[in-house]
Amino acid sequence: QVQLVESGGGLVQAGASLRLSCAASGRTVSSYAMGWFRQAPGKEREFVAAMTWSGGRTYFADSVKGRFTISRDNAKNTVYLQMNSLIPEDTAVYYCAATRSASSWHLSAVPGSYPYWGQGTQVTVSS
Repeated sequence: QVQLVESGGGLVQAGASLRLSCAASGRTVSSYAMGWFRQAPGKEREFVAAMTWSGGRTYFADSVKGRFTISRDNAKNTVYLQMNSLIPEDTAVYYCAATRSASSWHLSAVPGSYPYWGQGTQVTVSS
């Protein structure tokens, strides 16, 4: 089993930056593809970003492309989501997710593809 714990959320003004962290425990996630999703009140959970186990390929939702980056430190068993130029529409609970994957190119934007999830961290962007 993999346990994921997100941190780094908070309340910021539009234009600010935040870095979310996702610390994994239970198993090393060096062989897992990692994803970030978010869910705003009254909306379905949506894909934000994902990265292959090696970090060699990333995939972003159009709504965050150019503003968010995803990175990982397999030695620390941690994945990061750097969020720049935040806008009020980014307000949501952000979730980290993991799926065991040996692929160096395939990434999924479908929540059901990820069996492991963290509890989420709230990000609120004021205008």
